[in-house]
Amino acid sequence: MNVKTICSGAFYHEDYSYRDDSVSGDHMLLLTRSRARLDTGERSVTVPEYTLILWSGSCPYGFGAADEYLLCDWICFDPEGDKEFAEMFSVPLDEPLMNVDGEMISQLIRSISEEFYTINARRSKMLETMMRIVLMKAGESRNVRADAQSASDPHYRLLEELRGKIYRNPQLKWNVDAMAADVNMSRSYFQHIYSEVFGVSCINDVINSKIEKAKELLTETSCTVSQISAMCGYDNEEHFMRQFKKIVGKTPTGYRKK
Repeated sequence: MNVKTICSGAFYHEDYSYRDDSVSGDHMLLLTRSRARLDTGERSVTVPEYTLILWSGSCPYGFGAADEYLLCDWICFDPEGDKEFAEMFSVPLDEPLMNVDGEMISQLIRSISEEFYTINARRSKMLETMMRIVLMKAGESRNVRADAQSASDPHYRLLEELRGKIYRNPQLKWNVDAMAADVNMSRSYFQHIYSEVFGVSCINDVINSKIEKAKELLTETSCTVSQISAMCGYDNEEHFMRQFKKIVGKTPTGYRKK
């Protein structure tokens, strides 16, 4: 596999849209780190954060932001005649693979990016090896999540119910101990299985629920930023504003004006 171009931590504004109609045969591996719009042929879908897709290059494809911005990692590469690599690693072609272990895969892509821009005699071999690790980990996380959602069905149902409570009540003081107790699990096991099932840590999911509620209130109400901060469970308005800007890319006031 020959890596042609790569970008780790790509940030695109809401009006950005990429499309490749060349049908060149080059493959594109994309990992979303925020909600995104993915296009394959004539089909367009909106997917959540930590969705991975491996486009085969056999039909037009593209991507763009589903909300105010898109944060993602991507790699464009030539499989160089290795036509069975995707099947080998259990990664479907041209189909979104949701709830992968996005944090780990993103770290691997960052390492590939660092290697890509170095000059050494073993660069090509290192890049190919690292690409295979990314695909292997993507396939593994897909299988782990399938197992967690089928073999551990009672756990999955309880976790789904808990996640619904979190997103309906972002103002509550959610912490790991309280969430683990809600589903009657030990702290360590709860953290492990929550991340395995949803592809995001329980604490990061709590933060996401607060930010999503804040975006809703900024759009649909005239409440002040201070009021919204409290309504989303923040004790400190400055902490809320810092966290909001880090995740959304705009201050709460800037988001409301937009």
